[in-house]
Amino acid sequence: MVKLFRLLTPPPKWRIPVMIVLGAFVGLGVHVLYLSKALSYLSDDPKTCVNCHVMAPQYATYQHSSHREVATCNDCHVPHDNVFNKYFFKAKDGLRHATMFALRMEPEVIFILEEGREVVHNNCIRCHSQTLTDPKLATQVPQHTHNTQGRVCWDCHREVPHGRVNSLSSVPNARVPVPSSPIPDWMKDYLKETDTK
Repeated sequence: MVKLFRLLTPPPKWRIPVMIVLGAFVGLGVHVLYLSKALSYLSDDPKTCVNCHVMAPQYATYQHSSHREVATCNDCHVPHDNVFNKYFFKAKDGLRHATMFALRMEPEVIFILEEGREVVHNNCIRCHSQTLTDPKLATQVPQHTHNTQGRVCWDCHREVPHGRVNSLSSVPNARVPVPSSPIPDWMKDYLKETDTK
């Protein structure tokens, strides 16, 4: 362990520059985590989904759906078979979303990927299993007990919970939480003072 420490320690004349560079990288990393509201992604709050404005139509239609009272975005869009799989999927999907948003590669019309479709379908079955298996309910909705191979729930239930809304232009005046400004108040005050001079 001591040998490893000696190998990683820079020569005396390089210690201060290395500490400054490492401090800059750590500071930049902390700042990026703060700007991206990284901790909010560990929660189940639906407002997290509109940290980037691209998900505004999905958030707006979810807020007017019947699922709003009983489910969050993660209840439908994240696997629930075990904790490891849940957070691994959230991290993988979240990094893909963040990368696409940061590089401005987000499409105008958002479609769910095949892996996400499978997760959502499994969660429909998980939450509505009683409707699908209870003999009393099955007689009321017999289509749930046969001819379901190769189909997903939203083949029939198209309007649940997001409806047919797919693009930003379809709900231009949707009321969604506006992300707060990452600029600290002291800097805003300073900028106002310099603008008035």
